Amino acid sequence: MLQWIKSSFDLPGHETTLKREMMAGMISFFTIVYIIAVNGTILAEAGIPIEAGIIATILTCVVGCWLMGFWANAPIILVPGMGINAMFTYTLVHSMGLSWQEALGVVVISGVIVTVISFTKLSQLLLEAIPNSLKHAITVGLGLFLTLIGLEKGGLVIKGDNSLLALGEVTSPYVIATILSVILAVILFMRNVPANFLISMIVGTGIAAALGVVSFSDVGGNALPLDTYASLFGAVSFAKIGEFTFLVAVFSLTMVLLFENIGLINGHLSMIKRPEKFKRSFQANGISVLTSGLFGTSPTVSTVESAAGIAAGGRTGVTAIVTGSLFLLSIFAIPFIKIIPGSAIAPILIIIGVLMLQSVKQIDFQDLTEGFPAFLVIVMIPFSYSIADGIAFGFIAYPLVKLALGKAKEVSTPLYIIAALFFLTFLTNVH
Repeated sequence: MLQWIKSSFDLPGHETTLKREMMAGMISFFTIVYIIAVNGTILAEAGIPIEAGIIATILTCVVGCWLMGFWANAPIILVPGMGINAMFTYTLVHSMGLSWQEALGVVVISGVIVTVISFTKLSQLLLEAIPNSLKHAITVGLGLFLTLIGLEKGGLVIKGDNSLLALGEVTSPYVIATILSVILAVILFMRNVPANFLISMIVGTGIAAALGVVSFSDVGGNALPLDTYASLFGAVSFAKIGEFTFLVAVFSLTMVLLFENIGLINGHLSMIKRPEKFKRSFQANGISVLTSGLFGTSPTVSTVESAAGIAAGGRTGVTAIVTGSLFLLSIFAIPFIKIIPGSAIAPILIIIGVLMLQSVKQIDFQDLTEGFPAFLVIVMIPFSYSIADGIAFGFIAYPLVKLALGKAKEVSTPLYIIAALFFLTFLTNVH
């Protein structure tokens, strides 16, 4: 069995080991496991029963991660995307008036479109149309976004009374637990201690317990009743497929899924220096989106938290398969998983943000026709709290700046079309 795994996933060729891949898969899981409860809650706002939504989320994560692992052999995890789940509930359902069943129909059709594109030359055409400066900017923007999420999870940054952001209460037990966990995680990481992320997470949970932030007595409760999910699986409606509202919803969701995932996949594969895995990774992503609608949840993305497993040494699909398998087991272990506090997860996200920030060296800021659009991507991803919107600003600005300075020939035709489509998406106000 061990020999089959080594040869099938080419562990020696990727300069990794099964132990390292399994550890990376565990790290990825514990970094993103919050999505189970959060996504279920957001789906409930659309009218989907929360228990059913949680099970749909888990099953979607399992299938998505396994698809990525077996088909693409990449350490990228696929889970319902934050931001896109809000778009599903608050835009497609609340603002546009679709039922949640019809919104799932939108997800399925968008998944079909993304899948078709991923299996044709269009996927490579789209990837090649994106300038290197914007590709690197997306990686940096994702790093800052991940850092912001980490600071927020750790209570170091909060919503300000007189400003958008403010420093958290640094004397509170929760923030003290975060600070101590960050110090520990940085030391372990810089000293290259094996399983440093997992150790920091476990010890960080212990620190939080010692400070009274969490209590192990909270562990308990029953596993989710699977019979609540029967009414959600396959509950897709195409009743409004010919109506303008439905078509606009499909267009908007497809645009977000295409370019957010192109940016995310390219960024993750750049970290492991395996750009040749892009096509299959994108294909796995497209199929996963389609299955998301059938399972009964908002679409999956190649989540930014994949960088946690990559930073922990994940190099192959074994990482994603382990993560998916842990999601499957989580159906019976949610009460235990919920005990891990944000103060123990925050340090990992912050460290990954530092690693991803290094791509800024690849951007030529001396040439402002390259540097300014890249800058917009970098700042708008975290400041708008939206990967898709941040990418859109940079993609629209790039051809405009080039045109203004007489460098129109440096912009590919596909990029002009992409910029126009992003602008149209903004005009429809459903991005």
